[in-house]
Amino acid sequence: MVTEKEIWQHLDDVFDPEIPVLTVADLGIVRKVEVSPKEITITITPTYSGCPAMQRIESDIREKISEVVDIPVRVTLVLAPAWTTDWITETGKKKLEEYGIAPPVDEPDKSVLFAEPIVVPCPKCTSKNTRMISQFGSTACKAHYQCNDCQEPFDYFKCLR
Repeated sequence: MVTEKEIWQHLDDVFDPEIPVLTVADLGIVRKVEVSPKEITITITPTYSGCPAMQRIESDIREKISEVVDIPVRVTLVLAPAWTTDWITETGKKKLEEYGIAPPVDEPDKSVLFAEPIVVPCPKCTSKNTRMISQFGSTACKAHYQCNDCQEPFDYFKCLR
């Protein structure tokens, strides 16, 4: 019989379709893996409730795990607790940066009136002299920035809490 640890290892081969350098484990959307003699249950939480990639991710998880087990694989979607960028692993944050996407930074409480704009370091040159171009990047969970020093545009993975 396959173990929970082995299932987690296989989940490292399931990549996010929108950010192909991140696995579902790196992203922190896999909340729980349960192994029984009759089925494997994998519980996931979407990065946000309307994430268009979730059906694809569910399918990819089922397909990957079904390659290594001969019992049913069930993927359960839960919305609570809500996913947070705090769940992205340190390895995942490093992969984002190497890919050219600035990982989430500790953002101030957005309810604070006149809060200072957040400083997002450039993933290319590490300069903190950057500016937001648009609150909306290539996907809903990213914003678009530009470095004022190296002039490179880049996405920033927005902090969600």
